[in-house]
This record gives sequence, C-alpha cells and structure tokens, in this order.
Amino acid sequence: MFTVIITLAIIASIFGLILAYSAIRFKVEGDPVVKQIDALLPQTQCGQCTYAGCRPYAEAIANGEADINQCPPGGEATIIALADLLDAEIKPLNEENGEVKQLPTVVYIDEQVCIGCTLCIQACPIDAILGAAKQMHTVIESECTGCDLCIAPCPVDCIYIKEIAPTIHSWTVDAPDVEFVTPKPN
Repeated sequence: MFTVIITLAIIASIFGLILAYSAIRFKVEGDPVVKQIDALLPQTQCGQCTYAGCRPYAEAIANGEADINQCPPGGEATIIALADLLDAEIKPLNEENGEVKQLPTVVYIDEQVCIGCTLCIQACPIDAILGAAKQMHTVIESECTGCDLCIAPCPVDCIYIKEIAPTIHSWTVDAPDVEFVTPKPN
C-alpha cells in the first residue's frame, strides 16, 4: 500500500513538473488578437479615436468596447482590414472622430509669429515639435503624423496644415469607391 502511494506521488510530481514547464515555455503574452489589430492600425498615436494611442484602441476593439470605425488616419483601408480580421460589418468612418484626408498632411509653424509658449509641444503626442520656452518652435516633418492636435492650443495661430505631395516613393493607387451595403439576414 505504501509503495502505491509513493508511486502515485512520483507520477503526480512528474506531471506537475511537465505542466509547470509547459506553462513557462508556451506562455502567450497578451491577447494575440490585440497584436493583430494593433498591427493594422497606422501607429500615429494621435488620439483621434478617443484613446491615448493605437495599442489602447486595439485593446478596446478586442474587448468590444470600441467600434472599428474610429481611426481617421487609417481611413477606409484600415476599417476594411479590421472588418476582415474580426469578421465584422464594414462601416463608414465615424464623423465624430474626424475626417479622412485625401493626401497625408503635416503641420508647419510660422517661426516669425511663434512666441515660444510650448503649448504645441505639450499637445504633440509623438514629440515632433522642437523648441524651448520663449524661443521659436519648429516641426520635424519626418516625425509629424498629421494629427493636428497642436493647432488648437496655439494662442497666436501660427501653426498651419500642409499636404504632403506624393513622390515616387509614397505614391499609391487610389482605392476604388466602396459602397457600404448592409447584408440582409438569411
């Protein structure tokens, strides 16, 4: 009887060690759906979707707390990709979050008018504006995502939107017009 108990204890210990090793070795970090959704988002971190960045928005979509049509920088292409990934209905962009731009934009600062208040620097979610207090500011165009969040806090209205003309490296074919059709239930 004692040998049976010891044998069962050894077998249980071996299975416990195998399970512990498997839990460590095959651990899944986070929700893989969140990673897939986040990969489809444009990573502008602009906050136009009402979330602090693309990752929190992806988590909200995965949890069913947000809809797939709240990303103006991503536009229709992102909405279609998210709908395809999640087997959801394609919806037009939610106008409360902004509008889709025909061409990508960046902002620039009229340096002659800038008073150096640093409000635009504080508003920029990706630190694309350089400057110091009481000194002029400038935008690093290669870093600017065109979210336009720096325009509203500027007290002297010296920040302007500038469209980025397509170049041979950034030109893409225009997407065909997509008609949003609600499928009829079977």
